Amino acid sequence: TFCYSIRLCLEKILLQCILQSRTLSGADAINALRPFYFAVHPDFFGQHPKEREVNENSLKRLNGYLENLQKPGFRSFKPTQLTFYVRERERNSSNVQESFSASGFRAVSFTLHTRDLLSTVLDILNSCSLSTEHIQSLNVNSQPHKEARSTVNRPIKWDKTYYSFTGFKDPEEELEQAQRVETTLISWLDDNEASAVKKLKKSLPLRKELERLKFELSHQLQLSDIRWQRSWGIAHRCSQLHSLGRLVQQRPEVLKNVKGRTVVFTDRSGMSAAGHIMLGTMDVHHHWTKIFERLPNYYKLQKRLLFLEDRISQLLGGIQVIYIEELQPLLTLEEYYETLDSFYNKLRDSRLLFHPRSLRGLQMILESDRYAPSLHEFGHFTIPTVCDPATLQWFIFAKAQEARENLKRKEEMMISEKELIDTSTEKFSLDRLYKEPSVSSAQMIDCCKRLLEESLPYLQGMHLCISHFYSVLQDGDLCIPWNWK
Repeated sequence: TFCYSIRLCLEKILLQCILQSRTLSGADAINALRPFYFAVHPDFFGQHPKEREVNENSLKRLNGYLENLQKPGFRSFKPTQLTFYVRERERNSSNVQESFSASGFRAVSFTLHTRDLLSTVLDILNSCSLSTEHIQSLNVNSQPHKEARSTVNRPIKWDKTYYSFTGFKDPEEELEQAQRVETTLISWLDDNEASAVKKLKKSLPLRKELERLKFELSHQLQLSDIRWQRSWGIAHRCSQLHSLGRLVQQRPEVLKNVKGRTVVFTDRSGMSAAGHIMLGTMDVHHHWTKIFERLPNYYKLQKRLLFLEDRISQLLGGIQVIYIEELQPLLTLEEYYETLDSFYNKLRDSRLLFHPRSLRGLQMILESDRYAPSLHEFGHFTIPTVCDPATLQWFIFAKAQEARENLKRKEEMMISEKELIDTSTEKFSLDRLYKEPSVSSAQMIDCCKRLLEESLPYLQGMHLCISHFYSVLQDGDLCIPWNWK
């Protein structure tokens, strides 16, 4: 025990010396985080859609944080809280293949507030109880940007003992296996159709119960809609609706202000940036009741938010400020208002020269975890809140015509996508055909076109989800990658 303590102390001193005297390049940071990426990558959570989606969203925010750390002169940091589901392994297992514990994963939450790559990487690994020993051997120096350019394309070959010790998969072996046996849509359906049909039949009574509960609550409360942020199972969704129903019976007076609103079951309670009532699935009725009681105040804040959006639009030549739930992080109304207010104050002080209404018809979204403005394939501008006003003005002027063309193409694409979904649903007698939010319209169109060229009797009566991987969900939904072979 004494020797072990001495070793830990020496390791800690060594890492502190590295922190004080050296920096980490972007390429080295990615390599150092390999064990972390293996432990949390969404593709390994195919059978757990909730955990997969949590990891997807957290990875987007983490990548934005790491991106900002590498920007020269960037100093505006805000603590970023992240939650990941980390795959468990038996440390003593000699098998290179993954070895799950009974639960298969554990939830880990931590807050990033560091201002350099090395300390951030160490914080991430330590928070997830992953080894940091390999960082000591990284070739880091005091010129991170030069180092990143020289090593970004240099493959890092890890010793086989690393995978044996940690239990992580060897990517080279995985690639070789994938090349030897490439999964095809037909072969996968052959192997998984029976399992999917069994799960689907078992879920049918619950699906009917879910529709009944949703209809009754929507009618009783005069709601516009009831949604779920995550891909929870049918039983889980029914449980949430039963819980809301009990609250309606016990405290009907607190729900008098929900008429015409959308209720979203998600990870936390409040009101979303889109104006939807969020009910945290881990919260008890007491927390939900407080949210319903605060609705009048939320509605007042929402009016102020709409006013801010209008003022920003006026300063930017009539461009419309929008919030897209599928593409942006789930923000509370308060968080989004703060973002808009900060951006508005910066614009107001900069006195940009946009001709009034010259950009009407164009759209933009605000992102707090980006550095450079961009134009989305759907025609809306993605503008960082930290963007320099002069850079913003030049970028919008330069891309305005392309944005209008993209918006027109978006309308055509949405029509084509809907037609292909309807045609595919009818041809294969599907009960439902849908896609995950991370699948673009272009990918969905390509997928459906190729599906229509096939004969797939397996799909009759099934629920088919277009995703990025193969999976059978717990209620019998079939998930296939959009670029299936």
